[in-house]
Amino acid sequence: MLHMNEKPNYQRQLDRIIEEQAGERPTLLLHSCCAPCSSYSMEYLSRHFQITVYYYNPNITDEKEYRFRASEQRRLIEEMELAHPVDFVEGPYEPQRYLELVKGLEAEPEGGSRCTVCFRMRLEKAAEEAARRGMDYVTTTLTISPLKDAHRLNTIGQQAAQAAGVLWLPSDLKKKNGYRRSVELSGEYGLYRQDYCGCVFSKRERRTKER
Repeated sequence: MLHMNEKPNYQRQLDRIIEEQAGERPTLLLHSCCAPCSSYSMEYLSRHFQITVYYYNPNITDEKEYRFRASEQRRLIEEMELAHPVDFVEGPYEPQRYLELVKGLEAEPEGGSRCTVCFRMRLEKAAEEAARRGMDYVTTTLTISPLKDAHRLNTIGQQAAQAAGVLWLPSDLKKKNGYRRSVELSGEYGLYRQDYCGCVFSKRERRTKER
């Protein structure tokens, strides 16, 4: 039983789900924010699930940047040695939808309510895609980042999955040295590691801090 203000241990929940599979490999739609974050996520989860990576990130408002990050995701899947093959699906690129959803939140700091709207947009789309494809589970690579709140992401993901009629796979992929391993794999495969999340607002905030 959780005490007041105590957050669930999502890694422990994931461990329990994997243990109960008894060697079976259910299907998993893995929403990926970028190739570096997907590296360890695929290495770890492909041992236990049949993965389809779903690249849906219209928050990357610069199209050239978006196309390059998407190509890095494809390249990694093609080149990376994994326990089992991983499929790739690219969602629609619709930055205008993102900009409309965050209207009025442009001045919010990185990690604030604008990001919550962004997370919900991407995870709802991923859950809908998982349901459309008849997948067993859906989850996201976003929890691997030390800068992202795993509790917020899992809460939003659970709500999105429930609405779509699929199961949410709880995760906190930064655990078990997941983030450190993703950095190692990024170096091994020469991946582009962006220094901002993708939207014009985060890029502006990042450049302001650099100055």
